[in-house]
Amino acid sequence: MEGSSTKNNPADQSDPKAIFGNAGLPPKSGAAWMKALTFSGHYKRDAAAATKYWREAAAFMAKLPNKPKRNKAQQLAAGVIQLNARSARERFLMLHVDRIYRQLTKNLSSFKRVDELCHDAAKLVPGLTPTGKQIEADSGLQGEKDGVAIDQGIFLAHALANAETGMHLCEAMLKPKPAAIELGSKFIADGMIDFGPARVERQGKAAIVTIQNPRYLNAEDAHTLSDTETAADIAILDPMSEICVLRGGKVDHPRYRGRNVFCAGINLTHLYRGMIPYLWYIERDMGIVNKIFRGVAFGPNGPDEVYGGTREKPWICQLDTFAIGGGCQYLLAMDYVVAGSDAYMTLPARKEGIIPGVANLRMTRFVGARAARQAIMMDRRFDCDTPEGRLICDVIAPPGEVAAAVTKTIEDFTSSGVVSAAGNRRALRVGEEPLDLFRRYMAVYCREQAYCHYSPALIANLERHWNAANRKI
Repeated sequence: MEGSSTKNNPADQSDPKAIFGNAGLPPKSGAAWMKALTFSGHYKRDAAAATKYWREAAAFMAKLPNKPKRNKAQQLAAGVIQLNARSARERFLMLHVDRIYRQLTKNLSSFKRVDELCHDAAKLVPGLTPTGKQIEADSGLQGEKDGVAIDQGIFLAHALANAETGMHLCEAMLKPKPAAIELGSKFIADGMIDFGPARVERQGKAAIVTIQNPRYLNAEDAHTLSDTETAADIAILDPMSEICVLRGGKVDHPRYRGRNVFCAGINLTHLYRGMIPYLWYIERDMGIVNKIFRGVAFGPNGPDEVYGGTREKPWICQLDTFAIGGGCQYLLAMDYVVAGSDAYMTLPARKEGIIPGVANLRMTRFVGARAARQAIMMDRRFDCDTPEGRLICDVIAPPGEVAAAVTKTIEDFTSSGVVSAAGNRRALRVGEEPLDLFRRYMAVYCREQAYCHYSPALIANLERHWNAANRKI
């Protein structure tokens, strides 16, 4: 009734007691918890207060049913709890991310990839990032998850936003994987290693990496990423080759059986089924994609173009059939693209509900800002054998002659040696995308992609455009 107290109105969503009480949670303790948490700037005091606050938030969440079984009041309460807990993380990290990162890396003397960094942060400041058990518990279909890994995205965003820690994390992700170092001598001797999801082989002066996920049209998922990055590391570090090639293998799909297909992007069926972890995006774009673009950080010098450097080689892409989503993102990191005249490129980010990797930063350099927005926001397709497609592709060959065109391109690149290749690549990057610019982009990307990955819109898009609910794994 008009004039009645809001405390007596259970439908009032601004009343903390109503929010918690209607959800079956203790109203008084809930209202007390929702009072703004303030930080003093003193690390130990703030960390203790934040951990207590996040533990109370986790306790409230544990009293609610699993996400699919919550009623509207419980959904509202869960959203309010998550919002307040994440707001506290943002404020805490604004003050203390430098201190935390330095403790985790022994004052920048050790390098940790994003998965290890997030795991160790959960131990250093409990509640800051989810533990492995919390990630495992938040499983099932993507739409049934609470999205505890969003807290990893918040942490990484702050770590990258800080210039010194962010550059250090970029370097950590550019380091070669231990498996690549261990297998280097084997590759030198044998000239080929087949990991299953990816294969690396030496043909003449080229080290060729082949994506091999034929059932899913060479899409990328949690089963392919690590091996493909290791294969790329081996190709870059191989002392007996001068240039690298990325291509897709032959596939089993009835429509394309026996044909090479470059890459169908992220495995949307696995995404819908909750089989793609959030950190997959970050490991991919700060790992293999950035290594193709910048090379591998190896030795005492950092990867910065001005004061450091990387071990790198030119990369050629063999684009057969199509480059969808992540496949198209690879093209934007390549030095040269050889495509079939029937091939095409798309970035269906709108239909997937996610950010297309680093394409938002890179694509404008190729096709211009307006066409890039059309591709990212409105699903514009670029056929390779068109004026627009040739802004990304360097050579167009008949469908059955793409491999031969790649062989000729390798010969052209290496006939006079590639001694200046690394220097020219670095000089181009300084003007186009220095490492610090990439760092700043990834600071935004880590947070935004985390929210996209757990958005209800992602599930709706996959069901509408991909018929994901009816597809088999």
